[in-house]
Amino acid sequence: MTIEVDYRFPPGVDAERQGKVIAIGQTAGTWDARFSHREEIMRSHLGEVIEIKTEEKGESIATVRFPEINVENDISSLLTMIFGKYSMAGVGKVVGLRLDENYGKFPRFGIGGIRKLLKVYNRPLIMAIYKPALGLSATDHANILEQVALAGLDIIKDDEIMADLEVAPTLKRLEACYPILERVKQETGRTVLYAVNVTGSATELIKKAKILVENGANALLLNVLTYGFSVLEALAADSDINVPIFAHPAFAGAMCASPDTGLAYSVVLGTLMAHGGADAVLYPAHYGSLPFDAVEEGKIRDILRSRNVFPVPSAGIHPGIVPQALKDYGNDVILNAGTGIMDHPENPGAGVKAFFEALERCENQESFELEKVPAGALRQALEKWGTK
Repeated sequence: MTIEVDYRFPPGVDAERQGKVIAIGQTAGTWDARFSHREEIMRSHLGEVIEIKTEEKGESIATVRFPEINVENDISSLLTMIFGKYSMAGVGKVVGLRLDENYGKFPRFGIGGIRKLLKVYNRPLIMAIYKPALGLSATDHANILEQVALAGLDIIKDDEIMADLEVAPTLKRLEACYPILERVKQETGRTVLYAVNVTGSATELIKKAKILVENGANALLLNVLTYGFSVLEALAADSDINVPIFAHPAFAGAMCASPDTGLAYSVVLGTLMAHGGADAVLYPAHYGSLPFDAVEEGKIRDILRSRNVFPVPSAGIHPGIVPQALKDYGNDVILNAGTGIMDHPENPGAGVKAFFEALERCENQESFELEKVPAGALRQALEKWGTK
């Protein structure tokens, strides 16, 4: 089994030469006669350039094949090998990564498992984000949860900025919200997932995650890129943390936004997350509030689904974009809204209802032109946010 990586270089850079630098320098390196007795073994660790392509704009892509014996079936050693030291060498961007399907971890739940938990199989899932991001008390969280959960929401998550802060400590938030989750289940038979943001130093974070699950947490949110892929892998592998893990893309821009350096969003938020054990991955939608490329978004969607990981387009999602989202994603998607639910003109519960009204209109192939939408939660949302 091998690992293949595509490195893109701007015009004027000798891609073949740089590919060889990577293939040798990021693997066994060079040796002299002193190690002739080890040459066969050392050669088995060398990477090799297997293809050079030139694109229309003059950029070149060098594809390097790496032996899988060089890594530990995890993301950290993989990143160290394919782009560790070379990431500081100047221009050159990782734009593709192909791994054996058994490399790393599969999601414990993924699309099928999350649907089974929620008992929702034939439509997109609707997810909300607590807003304001900071300053809410634990009681505030519970009050908001009550409104949106009783309105039919499937999943709610902490904002990624909300850490274990004095204003509303993580366990206190869960303790306040857990009775609401239980009440909804008893009254309606529905399960609502609350993805609690788990934070802290590496050892404390794992301990905290276990405590949260012991106290009723039924999902976790992790800022994977700031806390590290090894933390994601540890959470995904721990039998005591038997809940879905929602991976947040915070910090991805620092790794991916440059056109000539770093890694492509589809590599970081697609391939690495999918092989790191995430059950669902958040990332910007190209029609949302953050600038994002539609092609990269499509690659992320397809990579995640290929490993049964739920795609979660986010950032600026509101009821008016539901037709476009369904066109792009179909049913296997989690539509994740913050202000698009919490800032509904009536209340957050109406924000949830607006999404379900939008799904119903799409199913019935009904127009989203404002004058054709009857009075109600969806019309209020369209009046505020429009359809773009």
